[in-house]
Formats: sequence, structure tokens, C-alpha cells
Amino acid sequence: MGIDLSISWLDKDVASYRDTVTRFVEKEMLPLDEEARRRGHVGLDIWKRAGEVGLLCSDIPDQYGGGGGDFRHEAVFYDAMARRGLTGMSPSVHSIVAHYLLNHGTEEQRQRYLPRMARGELVGAIAMTEPGAGSDLQAVRTRAERHGDRYVISGSKTFITNGFLAGLVLVVAKTDPAQRARGTSILIVETAGAEGYRVGRVMDKIGLKAQDTSELFFDDVEVPAANLLGGQEGRGFYQLMSDLPYERTIIGVMAAAAIEGAYEETLAYVRNRQAFGQPVADFQNTRFRLAEIATIARVARTFVDQCVERLVAGTLDNVTAAMLKLWASEQQGKVIDECLQLHGGYGYMNEYLIARMFVDARVQRIYGGTNEIMKELIARAL
Repeated sequence: MGIDLSISWLDKDVASYRDTVTRFVEKEMLPLDEEARRRGHVGLDIWKRAGEVGLLCSDIPDQYGGGGGDFRHEAVFYDAMARRGLTGMSPSVHSIVAHYLLNHGTEEQRQRYLPRMARGELVGAIAMTEPGAGSDLQAVRTRAERHGDRYVISGSKTFITNGFLAGLVLVVAKTDPAQRARGTSILIVETAGAEGYRVGRVMDKIGLKAQDTSELFFDDVEVPAANLLGGQEGRGFYQLMSDLPYERTIIGVMAAAAIEGAYEETLAYVRNRQAFGQPVADFQNTRFRLAEIATIARVARTFVDQCVERLVAGTLDNVTAAMLKLWASEQQGKVIDECLQLHGGYGYMNEYLIARMFVDARVQRIYGGTNEIMKELIARAL
């Protein structure tokens, strides 16, 4: 009798969709992982195949080419990837970009870009972070100056997920440098043929080796004025802040799934690994550690499921989302560290899933707002 880690929001429709997702992840994505880790990106073909199967933008209305589902359909994709240690493709960032367009874009922008994103023809990225501006987005220095019916974008961005493969980049820029938050806007850049747009190196990270995290450069890149997200200057900071519960719930979903995946992987390992003439699973230290991990996994699943249900219902607040991101990502790091220890020396070898999960987990406490920022947001609400 195993530990019950069942998902509370899996109705018949979502469970059926999950079966489709699981088959795609196992048959299409897993075989590509080693090569993707070597070259630093998954390639565009897998994005197009995911679009053909209907796995991209699954919670975007069908009138814009999406799947017409809700966040639960997105969550099963992130869950399936995270529990198998697959981090190269980032459909989460792709979906966040799609939601900026859905929630804040003009009708023309939605019609123009969302169907192509759902088909995997355009990979989405959002360019926020700069060499001198991380969590403090009001300090961005990238400029977007209006010249007649066009904007000219100048600046550089770093740590951009999906950056190497991106066909559509939402660029956070200053349209009024005299203002802070009120001077920030988001511009839509189609990268194909964009003069002055340049992708720098795929960055050499300690983890997420298959993910194309890149530097982006904008040297007087011209885009039509119609590419201003929402059509109104100075709304960028508001647009960024309004979708944070969605993003932070994604991080929570991935953390809970990674905890469960690491637990299942470790349980199988210690049952098969022999030491001093008996399975490692029979030692009291192993049993007690696994008991703690199983408890954390159950609590994480319960908290994540509650937040998923509240997000679908439209009642998830910023503070609870920050709590989820903070706690789940911290627990992910602790649990996977324990699981690696139970693997012994083999846990330090990249050929083992637990080793890759260990280094991949570290960034969960950084992106989406650092955990220190999460504590500040929570503290302000006390």
C-alpha cells in the first residue's frame, strides 16, 4: 500500500487529457532529453509536435486557437514534465506570454499571435531581467521610443527562458524614463527578420541544461506602434503584476510534482540497492527519512491542489500564491537533497535522474520573484 498522492482536481475530462500528456512526454520528450542537454535547447520540432497534439495554450479560449480548457489542463503538462526531470522545454513561460496577450492585449493582437502560439509556430518568451535589474523591474533601462507610427527598442536582456528559440518576445521597456512604474510598457517583438535583434549565448547554467536560457540584444529594433501590448503606454508594470498568481502557481505545481517524482525514484532505488546484505530501504534511517519525505509530499500536494482549484475559480490572491511559491520551492530543494543522499555516490552522477533534479531545483527559489521577495510580500500582509 503506497502513499496516497492523488490529485483532487482530476475530473474525467482532465484525467483523459492527462493520459494524452503522459504519452507525449514519455514517447516524444524523454527520448530527446539527453541530446537537448548536450546542445542547450530542445529544438523547434518538439514545440510544433506539442502544438499539433493540442498541448500548448490549453487554457486559452478556442476562439483564439487554444484548447478551451482551464489551468488544470496546463497543470498536468507541467506536472508530467517535472516529475520526470524534463526542464528543456518551457511551456509554462510560453503560456504566461499567451496570458499576457489574452488578458491585456488588443483584440487584433490576440487574433494575430495566439493561434500561432497554440500551434507551436511561435515560441513565446518574456524579456524582463537585465544585467542590472532583476527583481526590481522598475529599474529596467531598456528604452522604447515612439517615432511616428513605430517604436524603436534599445537595450539588452539576460536570463531569458526560451530565448534562443523564441519567435515572439514580450519586451519590458521604458516608454517614459522620467517615471518608474508608470513609465514602463511591454512591446511585442516578432523575432524573424527583426533588424537589430540579436540572440546572444545560450547561458552556461549549473542546471536546466536542456533549456535555452539566453541573452537578448535590441539594437534600435523597430516595431509598429500597434505592437504596444494593450495599445496604451505606461501599463506594463500593472500588466506584469496582475498575472503573478498564475506564474507562481505554476512554480508550485512543478515543485510538488518534482517532490513526488524524486520520492518515487528514491523509493525504487533504496528497495533495489543492497548494503551490508540487505536492501537500503530496510535501514531505520532510510525508513524515517522516507517517512518525512512522504509527509512533505502529501502536504505539498494538498496545498498545491487547493491553489489550483482557487486559481481556476478566480479566487487565488497574491499573498497565498507567494506562500505557495515560497514554501513549495523550499521543500523541493530540501526533499531532493535528502533523496540524493539516499542514493549515495550514485546520486552525484548525472546519469541518475536525482542528480539532474537536484541542480534543476535550485532556480525554483529564484525565478518568478526570489523567495526573499515572497517573504516581503507575505510580511506586508500580516
